[in-house]
Amino acid sequence: MFTKENTSQQLVLDELFDLSLYKKFYTITKGDLQKMLGELVVVETRHLAFWQEFFGVKINKLNHGRRVRLVLLFIVGRIFGEASIHLILEAIEVHGIRKYLSLWKTYQDDPLGGAVREILEDEFKHEDEIVSEMSERKIYPQRIRDIFLGFNDGLVEILGAVSGFFASLHATGQVLVAAVTVAFAGSFSMAAGAYAAGSSEKEIEKTDREKKEFLQNCVDPENVHHPLKSAVIVGIAYLIGATVPILPVFFGARQILWPLAVSAVMVIVVSYILAFLSGMRIAKRIGMNLVIIALAVGITYMIGILVKSVFGVAV
Repeated sequence: MFTKENTSQQLVLDELFDLSLYKKFYTITKGDLQKMLGELVVVETRHLAFWQEFFGVKINKLNHGRRVRLVLLFIVGRIFGEASIHLILEAIEVHGIRKYLSLWKTYQDDPLGGAVREILEDEFKHEDEIVSEMSERKIYPQRIRDIFLGFNDGLVEILGAVSGFFASLHATGQVLVAAVTVAFAGSFSMAAGAYAAGSSEKEIEKTDREKKEFLQNCVDPENVHHPLKSAVIVGIAYLIGATVPILPVFFGARQILWPLAVSAVMVIVVSYILAFLSGMRIAKRIGMNLVIIALAVGITYMIGILVKSVFGVAV
């Protein structure tokens, strides 16, 4: 949340961060992407000067946290190329729009509200440019988000299963076999669900498009959906996530502590990525996922103990 005490510095630092990142990406890109980045540099330079003048705050150096984030994002863009840069740009624009909308709602009757409105108009234009560019190049951020979401689901669900198995089964080998079996079953289930959802969405879009064509309305460009490809991606991502709590068991863990510790670290990493891509506050996303795995482990462990005591499943 913004307060009057931190708003000025945070806005200036955020614009300085965006400008610095765009400049660094500009040096490693070419063609249309470099051209777009050049245009964003001009706009962000204007935004930075605007806020510095508005608040009378002259900050020209990023703080430590933003410098580290800048380096990490630049490394990601350098390694994974244009697709990752497009995704990072979109995520930054989503964060910026949400931030300014929140500010505008709070200060819309103050002078700051009018200033925020001007910036929002530019931010919305940025997003349209980025989305259009990504559409032309057939880059689908949703597919990348699905990878991380599938990974996260596999990790949390199988961690819960491993917890229950440790509570009811004595032998590590039996826990391993049970966990692997559940992981593959869950992977197929998730893939089937993704395929069904993708097929339904494709049919709905087709019907809507045909209706618009019949009414001679303006028809949006057709989105290309591949339900089978999405199903495979989701299933594989789920299976990879499921291996996180299984690996400590494979290497000899005899209690839930090690699978829980390894999974918690991975949940923090994945939550950070998901929060960045979706525009959600990072602390909120990490806290929410840690609470989820704590509940999953606690509930399934109690169920395992209950099954063991009631049905005598202790082999």
